[in-house]
Amino acid sequence: MKLGRSRLGHRQVAFGLPPLTILVAFTCLGLSGSAIMAQRNNQQSTAPARTFENFDRNNFERSTNIDNKWMPLKPGTQYVYEGSTQEDKKRVPHRVVMTVADLTKVIDGVRTVVVWERDYKAGKLLESELVFFAQDKEGNVWHLGQYVETYDDVEFVGGKVWLSGMEGARAGIMMKADPRPGTPNYSQGYAPPPFNWTDRGKVDKVGEKTCVPEGCYENVLVIAESSEAEGPDAEQIKHYAPGVGYIRVGWRGKGEKLRETLELVEVVKLDQEALAKVRAEALELEKRASVYGRAPPAEIMPATEGP
Repeated sequence: MKLGRSRLGHRQVAFGLPPLTILVAFTCLGLSGSAIMAQRNNQQSTAPARTFENFDRNNFERSTNIDNKWMPLKPGTQYVYEGSTQEDKKRVPHRVVMTVADLTKVIDGVRTVVVWERDYKAGKLLESELVFFAQDKEGNVWHLGQYVETYDDVEFVGGKVWLSGMEGARAGIMMKADPRPGTPNYSQGYAPPPFNWTDRGKVDKVGEKTCVPEGCYENVLVIAESSEAEGPDAEQIKHYAPGVGYIRVGWRGKGEKLRETLELVEVVKLDQEALAKVRAEALELEKRASVYGRAPPAEIMPATEGP
């Protein structure tokens, strides 16, 4: 099945079987670890050439203090977006709730901030995910992986995960410290099949003005995102306001299928009780994501780094 897009972590992911089913299938087929690796290497050898960002775990110091001008992630902040997607020649209402939790998780040697995102279609939960970000010493915000669950009429269907440093996955940059027009596109992370994460970003415009239900903004940054799966004629366009983060999502290109639109309608500063509920929900997802058990479990952010 094809999933909708989450704004920070990924554009569109093709899900097959739940993770445990995939593991069982490998066992029943009698595939050894070397056979699976050989298949993966063969898939990678036929893939187009890719360039990746120079990820250095030693270049992170206060990695959970994400204060990038264009993508600040302060624990306890919740963003609500509303819009629509195109499905079967109809526009379907779409709502996204993104919350920065007071949790951290060490991935590929770097402590990351946990962001919990819920994606609703026509009022029903479509997917729920944990996305992991960290900021390096220069101020670049890195994307180190995600765990995505899918639902059918609120019933859990399955989930998949990719984490930098595991199974060939690599971290990428979600937001540059100093984004400038005319600079090359950049990898926002990479995960081989079955996740197929190949998103890339490029600065499209700077100094824009725009209004959304939450307010009007100047000096807006526009980033165009693309992926191998969707081809060169399909882009997701994101507008970022300084000190806020992304405020609008749009699309461009004849190959764009979902034609998703989203606008920021509300920014909420959660109190301690509400934040505790978010933490509990995020930890429940963490428990179900047993496939990444090799990574240290998520932890509550120290008070010195919290909201």
